[in-house]
Amino acid sequence: MMPTVSRFLPFLFCLFISLPLTNAIQLILVNNCNESVWPGVLGTAGQPSPGDGGFLLNRGEEVVIDAPEKWSGRIWGRQGCYFDANGKGSCETGDCAGLLHCRGTGGVPPATVVEMTLGTSASPLHFYDVSLVDGFNLPVSMIPVGGNGGGGVGCGVAACELDLNVCCPSALEVKKGGKVVGCKSACLAMKSAKYCCTGDYANPKTCQPSLFAHLFKAICPRAYSYAFDDSSSLHKCRAARYVITFCPPT
Repeated sequence: MMPTVSRFLPFLFCLFISLPLTNAIQLILVNNCNESVWPGVLGTAGQPSPGDGGFLLNRGEEVVIDAPEKWSGRIWGRQGCYFDANGKGSCETGDCAGLLHCRGTGGVPPATVVEMTLGTSASPLHFYDVSLVDGFNLPVSMIPVGGNGGGGVGCGVAACELDLNVCCPSALEVKKGGKVVGCKSACLAMKSAKYCCTGDYANPKTCQPSLFAHLFKAICPRAYSYAFDDSSSLHKCRAARYVITFCPPT
């Protein structure tokens, strides 16, 4: 049976009332899917990759990783992975060079990506989003535990909570064994400047959302649907902890 929201409430309450021991930001990764997920973690250039860059997260498990101040990077879920004793193998989605520990290697799209740029104790606002710019492979959310968005404004929820694979247009489908395991973005499928917001389209005036981006946005309104989807998809918060849930409750 899949874990329910109520199972995590005592856990989140304890996290909320406990005091952090360091200036690190705690990222609590929860697997609410009905199968194992292998999170990949990638710091931007010059940044470390906490959690050794990737690990196994079994069904119903949660893992806490510490991200240092000023950290920026991305987290995504890999599915259908098989690794040997040396941590070498492959994943059906989100694969990072066939390694269990990605260690500086990004995931192969399509993959649902959680992106963040963390602040410091002096400038504590953190910015975060869930992006479908690289396509979709599984639902995910990022939710602050407590905190505020500055100026008395509440913090937002970044998420794509529904399974886009179920309604993915055939031109964007990625299949393994006859099953749709991923849904490409228009950029990934068409590989053109118009859809990738590059070249003459590298600004919000010339790059407009495609029909596919509108579809993604309609299903997942709290996620980036294309490169310039900032206004409704980028969130900010002052919080010491964030919960990143794969297959969050809907």
